Amino acid sequence: MIGLCDWPEPVVRVQSLSESGKRTIPDRYIKPPSDRPSLINSSPPDINIPLIDLSGLTNGDLAVRESTLKEISDACREWGFFQVINHGLKPELVDGAREIWREFFHESMEVKQRYANSPKTYEGYGSRLGLQKGSILDWCDYYFLHYLPSSLKDHNKWPDKPSSLREVVEEYSKEIVKLGNVLLEVFSINLGLKHDYLQNVFGGGDVGACLRVNFYPKCPQPDLALGLSSHSDPGGLTFLLPDEDVSGLQIRRGEEWITVKPVRHGIIVISNAIYKSVEHRVIVNPNKERVSLAYFYNPKADLLIHPAPELITPETPSRYPSMTFDDYRLFIRTKGPQGKSQVESLKSQS
Repeated sequence: MIGLCDWPEPVVRVQSLSESGKRTIPDRYIKPPSDRPSLINSSPPDINIPLIDLSGLTNGDLAVRESTLKEISDACREWGFFQVINHGLKPELVDGAREIWREFFHESMEVKQRYANSPKTYEGYGSRLGLQKGSILDWCDYYFLHYLPSSLKDHNKWPDKPSSLREVVEEYSKEIVKLGNVLLEVFSINLGLKHDYLQNVFGGGDVGACLRVNFYPKCPQPDLALGLSSHSDPGGLTFLLPDEDVSGLQIRRGEEWITVKPVRHGIIVISNAIYKSVEHRVIVNPNKERVSLAYFYNPKADLLIHPAPELITPETPSRYPSMTFDDYRLFIRTKGPQGKSQVESLKSQS
């Protein structure tokens, strides 16, 4: 029986496959025909997710603030995705965080392998999700680390090369958490709850925050593979720092897949629940690698997750059984990206 300390098969680094010079990809990275990006319609080039200027929350003009609150509410309800600018993070920090991780993925394999991960926590350098033997894999390597709660943060598990990486990640993490605090208050107000409701049910000052850095190497057959399979995120909020030079993130809207066009120094926000958690995926590129940073702002691990009682009505009942965030996350660690959808089946069994 496979334990949570073991991968079901030897781990192959996607970057090494990309750099091998082979013109074809191994069969286990070839998606079924229905999932391949070339066989699903893409969106018209003029469609993009909402862009919101967060300076409207703090400029002192009540009308502008109300307008910004409404923009965020509409984006969450109608899209589940939006981009924010004037979010409080310095441009040089945004660029620096992305590029320091690009440097890490170009370190020697010996350096990276020192941080090889296991499915128990996923923390470290990885190349697959889930424990299903023989599953079709994504064309992606990644690095996963914990920032909050402080009891889980261990700088020794963060790469020591490049030499400034730990310092940059610490600063970037601190600023992302501040942004998460701001948006939780906005969401609470927009949902008709007390302004600190969501912050409190997330754990107050003891929330969960973790980072997954994605490295998508060049792929010789991008029409057959995906960098990240279609899924919706399991956590509370996701802050995605995309690669500004290489588009790859796609979101499903109706029957179409829309390729997100990043704005300079913008951060993409992904919401959940009444604020719908939207299906998304990542396509790969034959000529360019791509780096993105996904920061997950989550409830404290041992807190019971359930809808706000004020929001439950006969028309909007609870869709999932209550469980702790740790139990919820276990579905992802054992089943891969499809783990979240399997939680809903538990409701009918309870």
